[in-house]
Amino acid sequence: MKRENKPLSIVLVSGGMDSLVTAAIASLENEPAFLHLNYGQRTEQRELKAFNDIADFYNVKKRLAVDVGYLKEIGGSALTDKKIAVPLRTPDSELTTGIPLTYVPFRNAHLLSIAVSWAEVIGAKKIYIGAVEEDSSGYPDCREVFYKAFEKVIDAGTRPETRIEIITPLIHMKKSAIVKKGMGLNAPFHLTWSCYKDNNIACGKCDSCRLRLKGFKEAEFDDPIQYK
Repeated sequence: MKRENKPLSIVLVSGGMDSLVTAAIASLENEPAFLHLNYGQRTEQRELKAFNDIADFYNVKKRLAVDVGYLKEIGGSALTDKKIAVPLRTPDSELTTGIPLTYVPFRNAHLLSIAVSWAEVIGAKKIYIGAVEEDSSGYPDCREVFYKAFEKVIDAGTRPETRIEIITPLIHMKKSAIVKKGMGLNAPFHLTWSCYKDNNIACGKCDSCRLRLKGFKEAEFDDPIQYK
């Protein structure tokens, strides 16, 4: 099917490996419109570069990067408040349990709200997001129950004729399975950025780096980005 004959769908692309694989999946049957959020995170510029690089790779014409710096002003997260250190651990230590310090309070609700507004304007019927519940950092707004509830919010708060579905293709997948899926789709992992802390060379010690490294190791593939 040629892209011009495919339905238009919004894909939320942070620039990380999960959003990349989600974009690869969405691009199979949709004309993707890419949406990215700048919210004052430590690696904002590096993530924005990854977003644009991935959009270029998939030849995405419709792309929107939105600045919501008020999330940094609100604070409460190690990603946005430099007074809160990003937790770093050795490769053999256990991953964080409970709600981690890197949780940005209710961030995905802000992102989805913007996506719904854009979807109503451009006529998109689906919003893809690379949320992972089963093998993730433990963020409450990455759970399936959250997205099911948000679909009800969309139905209640949009035009009567509006029908927008939230698609979470990775929600119950392990990181290793996500890596394998991406490799099968020839997804450009070398363009992605997952590190919470650094912009040039990934630290390899934050929870995001460690989840990523664990996924590649279990999938028996080499991670193409550089680590300290």
